[in-house]
Amino acid sequence: MSVQERKQRERAERERLIVATARELAEQQGWDAVTTRRLAERIEYSQPVLYSHFRGKREIIGAVALEGAAELAAAVRTAASAANGPRERVAALSRAYLDFAEHNPAVYDALFQLDGGLAYAREDTPEPLKDAFAALLECLAEVAGDGVHPGLFTEVFWAALHGLVTLTRAGRLLPEDAEPRVQLLVDRLAMA
Repeated sequence: MSVQERKQRERAERERLIVATARELAEQQGWDAVTTRRLAERIEYSQPVLYSHFRGKREIIGAVALEGAAELAAAVRTAASAANGPRERVAALSRAYLDFAEHNPAVYDALFQLDGGLAYAREDTPEPLKDAFAALLECLAEVAGDGVHPGLFTEVFWAALHGLVTLTRAGRLLPEDAEPRVQLLVDRLAMA
């Protein structure tokens, strides 16, 4: 291995460490606790080293969001692939989405609540974000109904799931009613 390859590998490892540490700190104490100073202390690098990888917290949030988008896409696809039939796939997708949000609140916030400097719903949207949407679309397109644009249906269904996540996390909805909500969403919106 050349010196340059080794340096690139070390740089990539430092970046992964920064993102993992930021994610861990955010999951434990919230995003307000994630500062470049605290990250530098935790990973035992100087702040200038941190800034050589990320220009600041916003870019770190973006990196966590991209990592989370890949994980969300995988969770949705895994859940949907284990289900039989279109409606069951939609119910499995819904549960996987809600479970992801519940078990990864800081990552969910990085994806959908915080400014990570990422473009959404545009041509320059990063691939992991496009793929997370595609994972939803793959299941939801088959239940959109006649004459309904699959992409628009996916956006509306996703908005409903996001609303359930947001309202449940804010204590506006009872968590124990999550399953009846999923069933209602599937029964009323998934027409196939």
